[in-house]
Amino acid sequence: MMGSLKNTFIRYRYIAVYGLLMAVLVFVLKWLQWRFLIAEGSIEIYIGLIALFFTVLGIVVSRQFDRRKVVRTVVIEKEIPVPVQTPFIVDASALENLNLTAREYEVLQLMAKGCSNTEIAEALFLSLSTIKTHASNLFVKMDVTSRTKAIEKAKRLKITP
Repeated sequence: MMGSLKNTFIRYRYIAVYGLLMAVLVFVLKWLQWRFLIAEGSIEIYIGLIALFFTVLGIVVSRQFDRRKVVRTVVIEKEIPVPVQTPFIVDASALENLNLTAREYEVLQLMAKGCSNTEIAEALFLSLSTIKTHASNLFVKMDVTSRTKAIEKAKRLKITP
């Protein structure tokens, strides 16, 4: 119970101090009024003193909250092993089982690199319709229905990197 009260006070200490200062200020002003140091009819003086006090108090409190936090940058150097890449070796037996012509194999390799039919035609100096014919023959021989399935099967059979 006592620890909870202490934690609550620590958490809200600025509010408690602010409230305590306000109570002290009201007490001082009432004491001054009672002692006739401040004329009774001049409410403007009261308001001005209170405004000045809380302006100064606000500046002090805002500086407490606005303190810059120190940011430290820590550089950690760690050696990361990079696996040695072995050169890609084409599985010749799988390539022979598919009965692909050299030109169809070239088209398949360019498809695996992400080239469109137009880009393949430009790279191989062939017409677009010839590339489409090679692609359809390739799909039939590989028993697939799309470019992505052909590329996936070629990678699985290890005939393209």
